[in-house]
Amino acid sequence: MMRSSPSSPEARTAANALVVAIAERADRQAFATLFDHFAPRVKGFLIRRGTDATTAEEIAQETMLTLWRKAGTFAPDRGNASTWIFTIARNLAVDRQRRGQIVPEGEAEPSEEADPLPSAEALLIAAEREKQLRTALAKLSPEQSRIVDLSFFQGHAHSEVAMQLGIPLGTVKSRIRLALARLRALLDDLA
Repeated sequence: MMRSSPSSPEARTAANALVVAIAERADRQAFATLFDHFAPRVKGFLIRRGTDATTAEEIAQETMLTLWRKAGTFAPDRGNASTWIFTIARNLAVDRQRRGQIVPEGEAEPSEEADPLPSAEALLIAAEREKQLRTALAKLSPEQSRIVDLSFFQGHAHSEVAMQLGIPLGTVKSRIRLALARLRALLDDLA
């Protein structure tokens, strides 16, 4: 039933229908079909996010159990079953992480030692780079300087910058690209 790509319209419709069937009549066959289809995908998703295989398996099973219990809360008009299922999995993983029950694979326990302070040489190099960057920024046109400030230093999205400055989004992107090219050239000259 769910052999097509998980993102295909047929698969989305089938998954939505199966969740609705579980909610309406506790359909065990629908649940088995969803479990067979989504449990391995949820486990893979969690492993790609850095969870170890055993914990990923546990969370995948807990996700499917939550699907069984809360199928009645699924609203097909608000989204796809797959999105809902992966959101449940992500939330369960985050909850476990907050409770300190899992440490992502490849991450060691936090050490008791403080990070070593940077060397005097590293501080001097960083100060010199900052000075070069400030010099290069001062040589940009006012439009380019304003856009770089809004985008990179204040952290606004390109669409927010466009609205703030009252210019088209394409113009913002073009000015950013030109400003970065100019900065690159200026920094190469200063080096």
